[in-house]
Amino acid sequence: MNKPFESLKDLFKQLGVPDKCSEIESFIKSHAPLDESILLADAAWWSPVQKDFLRDELLRDADWAEAIDLLNNLLRQLPTKG
Repeated sequence: MNKPFESLKDLFKQLGVPDKCSEIESFIKSHAPLDESILLADAAWWSPVQKDFLRDELLRDADWAEAIDLLNNLLRQLPTKG
């Protein structure tokens, strides 16, 4: 049976970004909050290939879309102290 969607860890792996839980947390903390006027795929830290992947998968509403939406939401939040 297929997974209904890909996980955040899988998304990081697909993007070629370190995908251990602590690395994902560090990535989010170091890049949040992403300004509301910037689309996730237009963020400066992505490579052109990563940007294309994010845009294409969202447009297709592919299996990756849910993980991309989750990452987008996490990056829009103010970082917590601690």
